[in-house]
Amino acid sequence: MNPLPPLNAVKAFEVAARTGQFTLAAAELGVSSAAVSQQIRNLEAHFGKQLFVRNGNRITLTDAGQAIYPQVSRALGEIASVSARLLEGELRTKLVVSVPFSLAEHWLAPRLQGLMETYPHIAIDIRVEDDPVDLMRRHIDLRISYGDYHYSGVSVIPLVHDEVLPVCSPGFWRRYGQEAGGLTSLHQSHFIHTDWGPNYASHPTWSEWFAQQGSARRLDPSLGRRVGLSSLAISAAQLGLGVALGQRVLARGGLEAGRLIALSPFSARLGYAYCAFVPRSRLGRPEVALLVDLLGRND
Repeated sequence: MNPLPPLNAVKAFEVAARTGQFTLAAAELGVSSAAVSQQIRNLEAHFGKQLFVRNGNRITLTDAGQAIYPQVSRALGEIASVSARLLEGELRTKLVVSVPFSLAEHWLAPRLQGLMETYPHIAIDIRVEDDPVDLMRRHIDLRISYGDYHYSGVSVIPLVHDEVLPVCSPGFWRRYGQEAGGLTSLHQSHFIHTDWGPNYASHPTWSEWFAQQGSARRLDPSLGRRVGLSSLAISAAQLGLGVALGQRVLARGGLEAGRLIALSPFSARLGYAYCAFVPRSRLGRPEVALLVDLLGRND
């Protein structure tokens, strides 16, 4: 028996498993539902296993189907990635990096300069998107994310365990901070609060930051300025809109350029480190290794 299954049947299986319907799979593949059903029967005959449970128009994977689907999906993703690069004449010359919105401008973009100096002709595709991301299907070479728990089956490389500290523009502090006598007396309306969203609970708040310093001050976020991105908090602080509890890796450029000042030497650590998630097939790429190194530096 030939151990290699019929590839058309494998493709039909992957699309059917992903979409959950033969009709949707047929539409994606540009064939009839009957053709998809026949390909699935061919694959089931090849393995001698039933791969789907049919329930009207809906289908669900059996235990055997669940066992092979992850490997099938990854394999087809790899084939598609290599094919796309060959057709574009860019095999091993294009780097696809996926990054959360908050990290793209203030952290990733400045680090790309070092990569471009070493690989000036490399094509870089920066995709700004939230978790989760299908790394294999979307041909991602490197995904940056908060925490090490988002993705399985890939290599996880810790980059930096960031911290937050109070920052604002020099002009804002001259106008409001010095008159108030410092952070403990600054009016609540002048504080910028970052809303991390419903999925996160490990980022320090202003009240937690004060408590870690031994201060009893508690701030009501509804009385201040609220933003939905940590990078936006930095931008708002640079524009003189208030004092942000900003992430150090995002504030570094503004601090070095004098657009921001740090109002305290005390910082509070985030709950988790930022990590790079790299499919194992991409680990050998030198440009991936260099970018991981650049992102992991504290300078």
